[in-house]
Amino acid sequence: MILALAGGVGGAKLANGLAQILSPDELIVAVNTGDDFAHLGLRISPDLDTVMYTLAGRNNTETGWGLAEETWQVMTALQHLRAQTWFRLGDRDLATHIERTRRLGEGETLSEVTASLCQAFGVRQCVVPMSDQPVQTILHTDEGVLAFQHYFVRRRCEPRVLRVEFMGHRQAVPAPKFAAALGDGRLRAIIICPSNPFLSIQPILAVPGVQQALGSRCVPVVAVSPIVNGAAVKGPAAKIMRELGYEPSAAEIARLYQGIAHAMVIDELDRKLSAPIEAMGLYARATATVMKSAADQARLAQEVIAFAESVAVQNEHLNQ
Repeated sequence: MILALAGGVGGAKLANGLAQILSPDELIVAVNTGDDFAHLGLRISPDLDTVMYTLAGRNNTETGWGLAEETWQVMTALQHLRAQTWFRLGDRDLATHIERTRRLGEGETLSEVTASLCQAFGVRQCVVPMSDQPVQTILHTDEGVLAFQHYFVRRRCEPRVLRVEFMGHRQAVPAPKFAAALGDGRLRAIIICPSNPFLSIQPILAVPGVQQALGSRCVPVVAVSPIVNGAAVKGPAAKIMRELGYEPSAAEIARLYQGIAHAMVIDELDRKLSAPIEAMGLYARATATVMKSAADQARLAQEVIAFAESVAVQNEHLNQ
């Protein structure tokens, strides 16, 4: 079994690549929920939906979020009412949020709701939230304290980030199937997808017990860098790194994951960083990491798994 930690478009793409080459019962995707929030009276889970829609083949490849072939009649009507439309929800996408909100209101957990929605979309892989308890990513910026979506969507990542906080993380526990995967004897690798390390991966690692479980498992943990040649493939990762005092580079990503990952996959444009990364005690592998097609996703997933297996062979203690 392969456990993938994912968030955002990059995470969804690699998760889809893994889904192409693994049977459904061989893959579990634990997804960031620090982005979740309430809007228009609805419970929105952006990263869970991005992963679900991508695995279902229903994602909007142009925007990177939402459903393909979407319509916008509700948003148009809300504009006429002068309601809040800064966070745009398509008509079909709204159905997902309405059903999630209804089920959560009736007492189901986010894990249970996610499993039901995935089944409805024909997603056979196990997609789970990082936790059933709410954890909210908060950005402390030069414009004050901003909830994630207000920073990311409403302010378009323009404010300078001073600090990132995960409100409520101390009260959270890993979702049941996530916790079970972390302790499963069939687990052969953990993949940290090319997601924003601060906004997508650190919220998962902030859930008590997760980081300790990653460190205690005798399986290779392989991280894929979201930074290519000093720039983010998508999103504000490089900008936030600079603002927090980090150099936006694959080597800095490796440094952030020191003590968690055993190995780093970096882009072939960053091949020169292999030696510095290996000097940190991590294995490094350079390959094409930009995923422009489903074929790219599957190829990268295959290479990441093969790399994880080679790391396990080179470190026999990981298999004990």
